[in-house]
Amino acid sequence: MSRPPRTAVRAVILHQDRLLLVNAYAGRTDLWCAPGGGVEAHASLHDNLIREVFEETGLTICVGPPCLVNEFHDVERDFHQIDIYFHASITQGTLDPDWADLEGIVTHRRWVTKDQAQDMHVKPDALIQAAWGEAGMMLYDPLEPIIR
Repeated sequence: MSRPPRTAVRAVILHQDRLLLVNAYAGRTDLWCAPGGGVEAHASLHDNLIREVFEETGLTICVGPPCLVNEFHDVERDFHQIDIYFHASITQGTLDPDWADLEGIVTHRRWVTKDQAQDMHVKPDALIQAAWGEAGMMLYDPLEPIIR
């Protein structure tokens, strides 16, 4: 019997034409993604995203419109996650190198230009287009195989 898909939210934060990326897995810094994480029941997607971004980065954000829905899956592990990406902007804080994610998942954070992001291992595949693409465009990236 398959488990139901997990829902997560992620923030596409552009600041001074640089995108905020975090390492995707604890201790692994060659795979980058947008900050965010799993949705807790009985809290809005926006509230979950504000909480997750603060936990991972120490930044307070204002959540804007959705820009991407991505599905990661791994048939061998019976894993299916639906990530909903929202544009967001910083309302308070700066990246502090001493900030520690209490869950220990995010250990590295960095701002990157579009050119830098294109030379990195960034997931999902549509993240760069969601960040720097046409304003108001909503993207859907179905069933992207998860990478570990």
